[in-house]
Amino acid sequence: MKGLKSATIASKKPITELLKGKAEPKKATKKEKVQKASKKKDADAPKRPAGAFFIFMEEFRKTFKLEFPEAKSGPAVGKAGGEKWKSLSATEKAPYVEKASKRKAEYEIAVQEYEKKKLNGNGDAEKSVVTEKSASEIYGDEAGQEVSS
Repeated sequence: MKGLKSATIASKKPITELLKGKAEPKKATKKEKVQKASKKKDADAPKRPAGAFFIFMEEFRKTFKLEFPEAKSGPAVGKAGGEKWKSLSATEKAPYVEKASKRKAEYEIAVQEYEKKKLNGNGDAEKSVVTEKSASEIYGDEAGQEVSS
């Protein structure tokens, strides 16, 4: 065993040599890397639309709470919704996929308008998002009628 100890001691550098060497630059930690890589989100940017599953979950939460009012925990609702979604056929998922595609189309239009607004520098420009809904559907019947004094 004495031979092994001497071999390991001989292979180690003396402390003075280690202290004389230049200190290596500190490597960035994982947290610092994430902070550098992430960009700040623009508050005015349009919000990404929900996918088909999340649109399904919007409706499923309402029905689940009516059927099981005592089940208040979020994970229970999510788990039940996920199982129900997996059991649905493609034809049963179709309405949710269609709603998701409509929302995505509206989002893409909003992004294009946002990019134009950003390039022009018009921060006070009025939003003119094109939707399939008429003014009376959005604002009620009063918006479709003319105001008379």
